[in-house]
Amino acid sequence: MYSDTQLDAFLDEALPATAMAEIEAALRDNEQLTQRLGAIVGRRDAGLHSLGAMWRRRRLTCPTREQLGSRLLGVLDPQLNDYVTFHLEVVGCRICQASLADLQQRTAAEEAAGSAARRQRYFQSSAGLLRRSDD
Repeated sequence: MYSDTQLDAFLDEALPATAMAEIEAALRDNEQLTQRLGAIVGRRDAGLHSLGAMWRRRRLTCPTREQLGSRLLGVLDPQLNDYVTFHLEVVGCRICQASLADLQQRTAAEEAAGSAARRQRYFQSSAGLLRRSDD
């Protein structure tokens, strides 16, 4: 039903949320699957790791936070932008999606704070320079 690679990714929480929920539900009802997952955990605890597992655990295919920020600003190289889009939307990397959401929130907060600060500076710089209409 599920490959060892998928179960390994499940343990690393590296699958899309729907796949994680599906495997978790299957584990509740399938003793054989639970035993396979236990064997994978045992291999991990013994220090036996596949190259693929190490690759996923170190997130070597994930774009950097700087690259995600550049994507938000629209200044990322087009080929790299295509890869980042693939990584976020097709692979569904939850770690990178969370990092991107954090960057979006920070950007929005900084823009709001910058807008308020500009408004305050405009008000302060024009105080006393405006004439009243009844003069």
